[in-house]
Amino acid sequence: MKELFALFAQIALSRKGPQDLPASSVVLVLTVAGYWLIRYIVSVAVPPTEHWRLHLTVETVFMLVWYAALLRAVGKPERFLQTATAIFGVWLVLGPPWVIVIHFSQTLPVGNVLYAPMLLIALAIVIWIIRAISYVLKHALEMPIAACVLLTILQIFTGELVMRAVSPPQLLNN
Repeated sequence: MKELFALFAQIALSRKGPQDLPASSVVLVLTVAGYWLIRYIVSVAVPPTEHWRLHLTVETVFMLVWYAALLRAVGKPERFLQTATAIFGVWLVLGPPWVIVIHFSQTLPVGNVLYAPMLLIALAIVIWIIRAISYVLKHALEMPIAACVLLTILQIFTGELVMRAVSPPQLLNN
């Protein structure tokens, strides 16, 4: 498992790609479970939103469906196992720092001296995530990197819309 995490770190650094992973449903299931467990543990320690458990579950299912549909749409469904494993591996590496930085940036008052640096760190992590996932897609889809960046941003945006759609409505305080 340590070797697999090291490989995910190499993918997050764009030194390796999804083709370097085994095409194994067991590895995908273990990676998705690891992603879910790490995000769960980090979110218990620093809850990002009120309904984070629901969001984590929906986000996980959404990403699996999104990438299965995307690979099918471009005629490369056989690359799903490696691509999905690589993407969840990238999130396994970069997701916890993202949740932690977002939590701290949301708890700091706007005037705090650390507020702007936290936002810059959050922006850097988002750019890194987009770059790493786009790199995975470039190898999986054999498309230009610009198209892969757009697909990655579309996936993140669509995922956010799905999160908002499944979130329980806020009750009004009277």
